[in-house]
Amino acid sequence: MSQITLRTALPADREAVIELIHQLNVFEADLVGDRRRDYRSAAEYYDELMQRLSRRNGRIVLAVTERVVVGAMGFSVDQDAAYVVEDVRHHGTVTDLIVHADRRGQGIGQALLTEAERLTREAGLKRLVIGVLAANERAERTYRAFGFEPYVSILSKEL
Repeated sequence: MSQITLRTALPADREAVIELIHQLNVFEADLVGDRRRDYRSAAEYYDELMQRLSRRNGRIVLAVTERVVVGAMGFSVDQDAAYVVEDVRHHGTVTDLIVHADRRGQGIGQALLTEAERLTREAGLKRLVIGVLAANERAERTYRAFGFEPYVSILSKEL
């Protein structure tokens, strides 16, 4: 496998990130059925994500090999409600983690998660959180193997 380089996404990387988001949307649509499959929705989400990250001292970190973007991760610094104890109230958040379908299982996700840990520590924080669809068992196994443990469950009821 080629060397993986991690770097912050630039505006010129927009299309590469949107392509990864589109891949994830299609993959997740097969798991849960409430995801749009059109490319436009990926572009819309990218714009939403960039706005959200800009408000949260965040960024998109890219995994690049041989000048090709093979993974992306949204990372931000967030704050829980006042009832959470102070030393973990502020925390790092992985908002999205996407590895190109052809490159899964090659350590790219692990490299991105390691970077999220580094960014969290660099910000002086002690907690890193990530969400996962309950139906995405592979991602959950990966996150648990990396040391994440269940913290909050979000339940859904269709009306």
